[in-house]
Amino acid sequence: MCNDKSELIGSPQRRQFLKTAGVFGAALATGGVSALSSATAQEPPIPKNDIGGDEALKRLVEGNKRYTNGDITPADFSSTRAALAGGQNPFAAILGCSDSRVAPELAFDTGRGDLFVVRVAGNVVTQEGIASLEYCVEVLGTELIMVLGHDKCGAVKAAISSVQSGNQFPGHIQNLVELLKPPVQKGLAEKGNVLVNAIKANVEWGVQGLQQASPILDKRFKAGTLKIVGGIYDLDSGAVKLVG
Repeated sequence: MCNDKSELIGSPQRRQFLKTAGVFGAALATGGVSALSSATAQEPPIPKNDIGGDEALKRLVEGNKRYTNGDITPADFSSTRAALAGGQNPFAAILGCSDSRVAPELAFDTGRGDLFVVRVAGNVVTQEGIASLEYCVEVLGTELIMVLGHDKCGAVKAAISSVQSGNQFPGHIQNLVELLKPPVQKGLAEKGNVLVNAIKANVEWGVQGLQQASPILDKRFKAGTLKIVGGIYDLDSGAVKLVG
């Protein structure tokens, strides 16, 4: 990138510069990110989502309180449909478990276009998940990532069983279990409930993994332009407790 807009990539101004999937698509179509520099700056589809990491976390916490109190905001899809058809600017990204009982958009009382959600059983960090989050941070300008686990997690239970018994699971399930073994082993070494310990350790493991994920996330984290936190969703109350 050798023109006067090249410095926008990776700077705070990128939030006004790189907002639409169309812009990203143009870069892919031409075979390089240099195409991004020729794009026209656009207003964000949802202006209220153009916020920093601390404010984004506060917004998630307040939304979860409304959710647990049963005071959720009525859904109004029509008011944002037209704007979101042309782009997106989520204020937070969530790496969550695939469990059907945990829906981040509901748990944080958010609307369409507010959250960029990556879901995989056990909320484990995978290369594909990192790539998705890199896109959200680098292109969409999101400055908060939350690793969201939950109590009674079946994937973590399976990993505990595998570690303790040595049993192997069929298909690709064992690959997932292998990713969960390090935090499970940490949980086994601690006092108290093994499952509770392992779930917490797994969230912390995910947060640390994303903080160190090069070459994009670690750079943003060290520069203070990306906040990465962990949370655990309680299936009974719906409350999310921050950890780490």
